[in-house]
Amino acid sequence: MKQVTVIDHPVLQHKLSFLRDKNTEPAEFRRITKEVSKYIVYEATKDLKMEEIGISTPLADAKVNRIVDPPIVVSVMRAGNGMLDSILEVLPFAGAGHIGIYRDKFIKNTVEYYFKIPNNSKGKTVLLLDPLVATGDTAIACIDRLKNYEVGEIRFLSLLSSQKGLEDVISAHPDVKIYTLGIDTEMNEKGYIIPGLGDAGDRLFKTT
Repeated sequence: MKQVTVIDHPVLQHKLSFLRDKNTEPAEFRRITKEVSKYIVYEATKDLKMEEIGISTPLADAKVNRIVDPPIVVSVMRAGNGMLDSILEVLPFAGAGHIGIYRDKFIKNTVEYYFKIPNNSKGKTVLLLDPLVATGDTAIACIDRLKNYEVGEIRFLSLLSSQKGLEDVISAHPDVKIYTLGIDTEMNEKGYIIPGLGDAGDRLFKTT
């Protein structure tokens, strides 16, 4: 899947192992999620458009490069909020949005309860955040909604993904790039990634 980038750096894989571990407490889970999210966003933004400008250093005039037309960062609530703050630390000049959407296990479909993105989103690159791509239903629904607002390129950032979820997202939206730390091949009957890391939202916020 050429649209998918698996970031397999040994240090990040080491940290992912603690996110998988059921004995990792919520505070540590949050800390590691924030830490690895910064490295994922570095990979996802390495080709942003730059422009050369003139500045003065303490010693001389110089030409430097700065990002033009920064992306918008959109969190899929609630689990995406665990990634959001640290990514905005890396991209303090980026606007931010939120999508409240979940997969209802009874109706076997997605339900949206909140949607808010910056007014100037048309044509903008979007970094869409959700720690997990499991069934892919939520990701597809979020991308559908963003495209309704005529945003530009969408890049999906996750900690862990399922093989089937990725295939379904790419089938629905072949223009979307996906960045993840790992791909697991199995899911259980409830739509959880196996072996996975459990429910990211529950582990971030100590709920069940």
